[in-house]
Amino acid sequence: MHASLYLLTSFLALTSAATVDLAPRKGGSDDSGSGSSGKGSSGSNTCSVWTKCNDLARAAIRAIFHDCGSWDTTQGFSGGCDGSLILGKSSSAGDPDELFRNENRGLQNIAKVLQDMATQYGTSVADMIVFAGNAAIFLCPGGPKVKTFVGRKDSTTNAKPGGLPDVFASASDLFALFQAKGYSAEDLAALLGAHSTSTQNFVDPSQKNASQDSTPGKWDVNYYAETYNYASQAAPKTAPPGVFVFPSDEKLATDTKTDVAAKFQGFIGQQNKWASSFSGAMEKMALFGNDKRTMTDCTDSIARV
Repeated sequence: MHASLYLLTSFLALTSAATVDLAPRKGGSDDSGSGSSGKGSSGSNTCSVWTKCNDLARAAIRAIFHDCGSWDTTQGFSGGCDGSLILGKSSSAGDPDELFRNENRGLQNIAKVLQDMATQYGTSVADMIVFAGNAAIFLCPGGPKVKTFVGRKDSTTNAKPGGLPDVFASASDLFALFQAKGYSAEDLAALLGAHSTSTQNFVDPSQKNASQDSTPGKWDVNYYAETYNYASQAAPKTAPPGVFVFPSDEKLATDTKTDVAAKFQGFIGQQNKWASSFSGAMEKMALFGNDKRTMTDCTDSIARV
């Protein structure tokens, strides 16, 4: 069977399990995303769970960033989207298996779901991570479709440490980190829009399950306006009820030392502009460490129900 059909079938099975264990609930956290690998209901019921941004969807989206995002251009066709988030093993004292690094807290449950499905249907874990995450993006209300390719090989080598952004880093350091991955200021600003549907558990445990904008169930550009409004306030600052603004987002929204803030502010009220930029930036990320010329386009397998 064609690789894209393998992936589609396995992803439907994954979401079928989610109908049992992960009914949409207010204030769900993308940091936890749990589920089972059992079989569930019919296709229509199965897919309907993905038309809302629940815990499983958020975790699947976060998994792409954490598997692929540590890569930079010096690595060429290695590292990046290689399944090491789930499969990576420690090779040095003090560095745990990749899944158990501090920055990957809360991804253990989605990792098990994705690995089980990849095993059951004969796909690479790396492909399953990307396909599941891109499908979750599209099936959440307002989510853009990201061009999706398959054909990745898995790796058991941990991603190099320090490649993921630090929520407390300066705007200049964050932009430099993303430039090393081949990203522009607009790309970085667009990727931040994924926080439109995210929630947090660990940056500030006292605000567990707080979202990053007031409409976490939709992929929209409210995130940009609300983050900018918060960042522009004099202390003490006040976010909308139930919203927690990441320190890194606050800095990037207003920093004048890079072009990121101007691009960030340019997405305020511009849903179509943002969706186009985000889709391109995510497509690029999902190819980190891989040669697109050797891969198969299975974007058509991601269809809205």
